[in-house]
Amino acid sequence: MNHMDVTLKKLQEGQNVFLTGGAGVGKTTTTRAIIEAYEADAKKVAKLASTGMAATLIGGQTLHSFFDFGIAADMNALEKSAKLEPKKKIKKLIASMDLIVIDEVSMISDTLFEMIAFRLEQSGFSGSLLLVGDFLQLPPVVKGKQEVSYAFESVAWKMFDFEIVELTYVYRTDDTDFIELLNHVRFGMIDENVHHQLNSFIKPLPHDFINYTFLFGKNISAIEHNRRQLAYIESELFIKEAQIIIGKKSVTPRVVERFMQDARIEKELELKIGAPVLFSRNAWNYFNGERGVIVNIDERYLYVQKADAKIVKLEQVAQSKTEWREKKENGRSEFVEEELFRVYQYPVKLAFGITIHKSQGMSIANLIVETREIFAPSQFYVALSRTSDPKNLILIAPNRQWHELAYVNIKAMAFVKGKKPC
Repeated sequence: MNHMDVTLKKLQEGQNVFLTGGAGVGKTTTTRAIIEAYEADAKKVAKLASTGMAATLIGGQTLHSFFDFGIAADMNALEKSAKLEPKKKIKKLIASMDLIVIDEVSMISDTLFEMIAFRLEQSGFSGSLLLVGDFLQLPPVVKGKQEVSYAFESVAWKMFDFEIVELTYVYRTDDTDFIELLNHVRFGMIDENVHHQLNSFIKPLPHDFINYTFLFGKNISAIEHNRRQLAYIESELFIKEAQIIIGKKSVTPRVVERFMQDARIEKELELKIGAPVLFSRNAWNYFNGERGVIVNIDERYLYVQKADAKIVKLEQVAQSKTEWREKKENGRSEFVEEELFRVYQYPVKLAFGITIHKSQGMSIANLIVETREIFAPSQFYVALSRTSDPKNLILIAPNRQWHELAYVNIKAMAFVKGKKPC
């Protein structure tokens, strides 16, 4: 059996599973396949993540909204906000789930995980829990000099008795030397050989950036770089507005705006013929992070030429915001996932620059990494692992030593090395 079948079988047997592995090994693809298998069997699945962006990638919602945590980050804050005891409706919703999926678990703190366990116990949840992520990628966000604490440090972690399924085959690139380099960087093992390998990627920047994507640590850097480079293209500017279809009268403009930010949907997508773009989702004829060039624009379609010279005719595609609602019929009640609204926009982004955080799930060919904007543990690994073509990878010379740049949280490394995968 493959990893998907193994994981699915364990979950269906009532076991809790932690699905893990480095970047580019297919965690998201496996997760989506498991969700589809459950839903095809008319089972209820809660698709959750700690951030809105991660939640939209699996078509779900944030942990805080599903569990009704408000803005609380720990049990004390939950109590102060009068949300310690949830509404009966919330308990019924949680208890009705057959599977709860929590993606990007590395970004969940120990205090947040304690809150999740508390809610599950309060609600009498009897389904299975699937955690997905890699603790050697992006860590929980902390304020100031507060120490990072991970979900696995909470008392509740051991209570769930997770079966660990580790994916190891890297799909993003078949360059075995680069895969080995990535593994060293993932664990922060920067020896002399790795040092020389990383130095080999420090190359002169091209005179024209049109064929390269800059990977930045800061959002403002990506925005400004895209604006500057788009201005150099001497053709007409087209602005494609997102189309919003509201399904429920209760939906406010603020909710729609927040969803669009989380889902990386441009309200006004600025494009020109000749501009390079990255596809921002997967389809049968393109993949997330694949590069193309706009060759024509009309009222309804974008025409994008890929590297293989094939032209993709793109129309706006929908992304929906859903919510679990209780429906009562013939004296019985059940929870159904209802669409609140949908947003239509073209599934592309300008390819000049993107942030490391927003490149989640992408495989990008011609990459320039702005190493001077690396500021978090494992961030450099995440940036490096976006590349699908190491031969066209350029690293800007860092303002620190490589071992200072490729640093890993000690607790996260100890946990990952100590686990026993299936």
